[in-house]
Order: sequence, then structure tokens, then C-alpha cells
Amino acid sequence: MTLLTVWPDSGPDEVLVRTTDPDEIATELKEHGVRFHRWSVVDGVTAENALQAYESDIARVSETEGYSYVDAMEMTPADTDEYRAKAVEFRNKFLAEHTHDDDEDRYFARGAGVFYLHIGDKVYAVYCTAGDLLSVPANTTHWFDMGTEPDYVSVRFFHDDDGWIGNFTGSDIATKFPTFDELRAGI
Repeated sequence: MTLLTVWPDSGPDEVLVRTTDPDEIATELKEHGVRFHRWSVVDGVTAENALQAYESDIARVSETEGYSYVDAMEMTPADTDEYRAKAVEFRNKFLAEHTHDDDEDRYFARGAGVFYLHIGDKVYAVYCTAGDLLSVPANTTHWFDMGTEPDYVSVRFFHDDDGWIGNFTGSDIATKFPTFDELRAGI
């Protein structure tokens, strides 16, 4: 279930908004130029077949938003040293506050992840689940948490083929808010 939680950026002691209603989530985020949509979920999606499974939706978003490069990323839990190392590496890469010169559009075909948007004096935590498409506008300060045991397939959209390039702020704000695992436990 998708969850939006909004706090003051001073910390999570006061919850300003908490909702699982997709329409409320879309309305709240739209005020900040963030697009949120729901697509139908296709069972059995992997990084290898996601672009084909969602071909028409991907084409529509790419045409509307001008994306020229789309890929899919997958993290699937496994009881291996390789998975554990990759999980730590990938989680740490995205966990610090950063911006991008490009929009960051992600569709969750399977699993979940949390985008934390630091907009003005608030933090918007969007716990995305399968079926969610979130578009974070260029230069929006944010971070992403996939949890300690990442399990997801996401489709990523780019305006060029350079892919993901983060401009890190150096702030420690991400350490002050509930993690993916803590948010998931409270749902």
C-alpha cells in the first residue's frame, strides 16, 4: 500500500499529513510539481521483461515527458554474499540527500521503495509500491531508501543516456527521519 507522510524538516516528531489515498497523494505532491500515477501491475515482472510488459505505458510517458532512455533495475533478495554486498552498496548510494539536473521518474513494477522529498521546510516520504509511478522534478532535493533487504523492479526514465547522476548536498537530514524498514513496519 502506498503511503505519503509529511513532516516538518526539523524532524519526524510532528506528522503533518499521513495518507494512503492515491488521489490525496497525487494532489498533495502536484502542488510541488511532483507527478504521482498508478498503473496496472503485471505479475512476474523482472528487469529483463519489464520494458516489454509496460511497453505502452512507457511509450506514453516517454512521449509526453520527452524521455529518450529507459531502463529497468532489479533487486531480488538472495542468501548470498553477493546480494548482501550489492544491497548495502546500492542502498548507501541513494540514501544521502541529493538533486539531479534531470527529472527522476520511477515506476515500481514490483516491490517497494521510499522517496523522501525535501521541499521547502517539509519532508515528504512517499512509500511507493508496485503500480506507483513517481516523477521527481529536476533539482528537487531528495533521497531514496530501498531498505536493508531490497526487493523491487523499477523502470527508470531519462532525458539522455548518461543515466543516474546525483549532486549530493552534504546534509545529514536523511539520518533524522524514519527509514524504509521503519515506515514499512508501521503500515
